[in-house]
Amino acid sequence: MSSTDTAPAASSDADAAKIGLVPATLMVAGNMMGSGVFMLPANLAAIGSIAVIGWLITIAGAVALALTFARLAAIDPAAGGPYAYARKAFGDYMGYQTNLIYWLANVVGNVGLAVAGLGYLTAFFPALKDPLTSALAQVALIWFFTYANILGPNVVGRLQSFTTVFALIPILGMAVFGWFWFSPATYAAGWNVSGKESGAAIMATLNFTLWAFIGVESASVSAGVVRNPQRNVPIATVGGVVLAAVAYILSSTVIMGMIPNKALIASSAPFADAARLALGDIAGSAVAICAALGCLGSLAGWTLLVGQTAKAAADDGLFGAVFAKVNAKGVPSAGLAIVAAIMTVQVFATMSPTASQQFGKIASIAVIMTLLPYIYSAISIKVLGYRKMPTHQYNIYVLVGLGAAAYSLVALVGSDGEQTRWSLIFVIATIVFYSAAITRKREIEEKHLVPGGAAPTWIRYVTVTATILALAGLFWMSIGRYETQNLRTRSPVPPAQTTMPAPVGTTK
Repeated sequence: MSSTDTAPAASSDADAAKIGLVPATLMVAGNMMGSGVFMLPANLAAIGSIAVIGWLITIAGAVALALTFARLAAIDPAAGGPYAYARKAFGDYMGYQTNLIYWLANVVGNVGLAVAGLGYLTAFFPALKDPLTSALAQVALIWFFTYANILGPNVVGRLQSFTTVFALIPILGMAVFGWFWFSPATYAAGWNVSGKESGAAIMATLNFTLWAFIGVESASVSAGVVRNPQRNVPIATVGGVVLAAVAYILSSTVIMGMIPNKALIASSAPFADAARLALGDIAGSAVAICAALGCLGSLAGWTLLVGQTAKAAADDGLFGAVFAKVNAKGVPSAGLAIVAAIMTVQVFATMSPTASQQFGKIASIAVIMTLLPYIYSAISIKVLGYRKMPTHQYNIYVLVGLGAAAYSLVALVGSDGEQTRWSLIFVIATIVFYSAAITRKREIEEKHLVPGGAAPTWIRYVTVTATILALAGLFWMSIGRYETQNLRTRSPVPPAQTTMPAPVGTTK
């Protein structure tokens, strides 16, 4: 058979491995909701039910971001999302900076998804309260979802579609039926408990509410693994944001009218507590399981995003060559294995309560850093959309992009000052790392090298082995063969004591 005969077949197989419109939409919604939606009512209760105004402002900003990413994807459906747009609009350095901070933010933030997902399961598996047992479970999940990604994006799409549906059951159920137990008096009593003026209280909610929409760019980042991206990516982006927005504002508001403010602030599982209040313990347990599935499913989607943004930059010579190597499914398996190894180190570095609090600070910085790629993308539409749209439409989208950038800047100003300062210092420091990227890109151009190539097949077996070893260690720990001695329980920090929720994802 000639090469011309095999080419169409190979193209057909590659297209079959990609994800369609519905999985892409659910990936956007699932990546945004993740574990964030399940903790938001408790986080916002420390400020008060005045958060509903913050929700409306944030939804307007999120829709502006969604419309911007949707139009950018329609103009140029290139893989890499914010990285691709920043590079094409502002040059290699801005693209390199965007990729590095976006990649790092997600690598750090993904650990929070595993932590949050397992947190909902501690009631069913008390052994997970032990720090080492919980760490082994997190490592097992990280390598399992890395292996799922190596099998192909269609596997991840089906997996996340499944988990997102389960996550939506309690969210939409609470948003629709929770009103039967809603008390206007309870809601009004907790209107503004922050001790701040109304304007300042609303500003304080923006950090939390914007956090809930981290992941709006999911479909555009993964454009390389989406079928018919010029059509499906814009629809999935806007559809995912609308689905998440409705779920957020309705469910969060109704819970604030079901559970008294002080009790809600102290809750570590507000959706489960609300369901237990309305329908009993069985309902509360069912919601906890659905929440865990939602958190863990979003980990699969965010792992896909981390691999795709790194590969897009590596293909352009602006990231390590190993991140461009792909397997037979077109997945950057080598880069994903490196990410999984980094995340494994992070898990063991955050075992104790003190380290966990330190991790919370690092994760908050990661969220702040995510805002910069959003700002760059929002402004890039003015550059990339020029002469690609009718004049009237172009002017409208430039205004939408400016609105999205303005909202992101407001959220950045409202973030923790010290964390913002250190984040921006890191951003400035990327110019030092960029010198190495310039050297690699020159080599590619001068020696006519082609980035990428085949990833070693043994990587797939390494991920399976790492998963099995972590599960074996988890089993050994859970049956009581290890004495905990003075190890302290790793319990979630009450929402009232934290400045931001742990990242997931977005909750990423």
